[in-house]
Amino acid sequence: TLAMSLEGIRDFSIIATAPQRRLSIKTFVARWSDSVIREAVLREFKRGGQAYYLYNEVETIENRKAELEALLPEARIAVAHGQMRERELEGVMRDFYHQRSNVLLCSTIIETGIDVPSANTILIHRADKFGLAQLHQLRGRVGRSHHQAYAYLLTPPEEALSATARKRLEAIQMMEDLGAGFYLAMHDLEIRGAGEVLGDSQSGGIHDVGFALYTEMLEHAVKSLKAGKEPDLASPLSVATEVNLHAPALLPESYCGDVHERLVIYKRLANCANDEELERLTEELVDRFGPLPEPTRVLLECHRLRVQGAPLGVAKIDASSSSIVVQFVPEPPVEPRKILALVQSSRIYRLPGPDRVRIEMKHDDLKLRANEVRQFLKRLA
Repeated sequence: TLAMSLEGIRDFSIIATAPQRRLSIKTFVARWSDSVIREAVLREFKRGGQAYYLYNEVETIENRKAELEALLPEARIAVAHGQMRERELEGVMRDFYHQRSNVLLCSTIIETGIDVPSANTILIHRADKFGLAQLHQLRGRVGRSHHQAYAYLLTPPEEALSATARKRLEAIQMMEDLGAGFYLAMHDLEIRGAGEVLGDSQSGGIHDVGFALYTEMLEHAVKSLKAGKEPDLASPLSVATEVNLHAPALLPESYCGDVHERLVIYKRLANCANDEELERLTEELVDRFGPLPEPTRVLLECHRLRVQGAPLGVAKIDASSSSIVVQFVPEPPVEPRKILALVQSSRIYRLPGPDRVRIEMKHDDLKLRANEVRQFLKRLA
């Protein structure tokens, strides 16, 4: 659902204002140890509060209770889990609410709607086994009043954690501000991926095309539907104008040494939709790496022509020293009469085929060639 909102298929709004005097919950990811548990619980007792100890294995929960009683003789421990009888569970929760017990040893049954203002410390045993949304819900059981609340995510040693568990714990520890739920959901989307847009599957055909291409296709379809048009499934993507100026066009290794950084810049150049964006990126390149070498100037010139040609339905620009050929897509958005009028107005323009125009000019200078193409596109626009 969140993915659909971000893609513009659904609307969504964010309520980011917390209740008055509400404080964010301090979250700690700690290696499981008796000293951490004792220190956290006793700190809560000293200010007259209560604590949750979340232990999600019902079969051995009584053994855990005995261990906690030995570790915390000061505590009055109650047990709550989903396999208890209804009346018994109700009695345990009433006692905890009225502070007759001060540690609730429980399963994830508490994640739905428990609101005890005096309970402001939660210790989650084996936090690496929980999902991100679940950890966020469980952490939200404390901090229900104006007191500072603490959440301890107890984990086994670092080497026993899986890569995704580590990512989840890092995310929940970073996002401890009030109203962080939306950003956590975004992190969860990144870690687990989005499901199918039309259907209930957790994954669709996204792997066949790649995430970037998939989102581009989806964005194109959403724009078409919002404009009241039928999405063109035969050519679902906008025209990517191919520009060849017959000169090296690249970011040289001597100019930008990091291969990953070069790939990022190529991607950002390809995503530039207008001259202003290209200008800003050019300024950034000069600022970060120094004066532009010739191959980079050619690369930027190619992208300028791409940006200028794409709205006119130009599929390919081939500018060699002997002649320049501008090829159009089938049914371009430019009126054919306009192209014919241009060809008739000057001797240098020829029509070698129904979908292309040749500019008969010999230019060894690359700048003059590029300028000639720019002039032609300007007249066409």
